[in-house]
Amino acid sequence: SMDKYSIERTCGEGTFAVVYAARASDGGRVAIKKLKQPVPSWEACMTMRELRAFKTCGRHANVVGLRELVLAKQELYFVFEFLDSNLFELISKSPRPFGEDVVRRMAGDLLHGLQHIHSRGFMHRDLKPENVLCDRDGSCLKIGDLGLAREIRSRPPYTDYVATRWYRAPELCLRTTVYSSAVDVWAVG
Repeated sequence: SMDKYSIERTCGEGTFAVVYAARASDGGRVAIKKLKQPVPSWEACMTMRELRAFKTCGRHANVVGLRELVLAKQELYFVFEFLDSNLFELISKSPRPFGEDVVRRMAGDLLHGLQHIHSRGFMHRDLKPENVLCDRDGSCLKIGDLGLAREIRSRPPYTDYVATRWYRAPELCLRTTVYSSAVDVWAVG
């Protein structure tokens, strides 16, 4: 149940969910993503692509960890490890461009996480700095928000309108409905 978590503040809100910073009863910090749509049952949860993606792709140093899933009164909560910041904030707040060594390490983190997601048969489809979480110092990047993730082996046509415009691969800009995990590699670039 959600009784063991106390919500501290709202971190963000999207079309499908609200994300809160919260504290667990053991004192640890967590991020809680609450879906806006009611979820009638656990059976309905099992059909959700995002849940399949996290169950399959979790447990990697460069992918945000899903601690638990709570279904209470038809409301579904994803409880994630808490990270202070994201790559967008890190870039925005940096007084000067990152050095080559930092960029190399960050690119390595991203590519390791992505390789893990791809090797588990998923493509992320919405990689952007806001979806790359980290501590305030940016010491370890973790890929988050698998809300648009899709199985690579699933059959086209795929939705053509994915990925935030600035990170969208050329084939997506050309509105193709047949594409591959290469769209994630483009987004990293």
